[in-house]
Amino acid sequence: MRAVSEGTVSEGTLAATVGTASIGRVVRDQRKAIWVATSLMVLGLFVGQYDEWALAFCIAGGVLLGLVNHLVTEFWLLKIITSGEQPTRAQLTRTTIVRLTVLSVVAVGIAVAFWPAGIGLLLGLAIFRLISLAMTAIPLLKELKNA
Repeated sequence: MRAVSEGTVSEGTLAATVGTASIGRVVRDQRKAIWVATSLMVLGLFVGQYDEWALAFCIAGGVLLGLVNHLVTEFWLLKIITSGEQPTRAQLTRTTIVRLTVLSVVAVGIAVAFWPAGIGLLLGLAIFRLISLAMTAIPLLKELKNA
């Protein structure tokens, strides 16, 4: 990968070595995130044992929404990498705003519909986001430390 960062490999060659973007590939690449999300959903459903089933399903739904957002983002990034195109800042901004707007509208709509237990959906979404960020940051910090 050092050769790629130094610019000795052409974009077409990089796209050919990376392969094609597919949902199956994203799922394979994100196995750890899927396992973490599944574990969090099961853990969230344990809240239901205390007769708070609506809250438990909202927490699990929030984690699921976070996972779907994560997988959609990863698929979009993989499509960009494998195509070899250089997206503009405007394209990146527009796509991110649309994705986050849809996520926010769905999350707030469900939270309002199932209020007060619906706040668990926002909690589940936030918990998955924090864990997802940690799962991304730890390998990067290790790489920076070794460099």
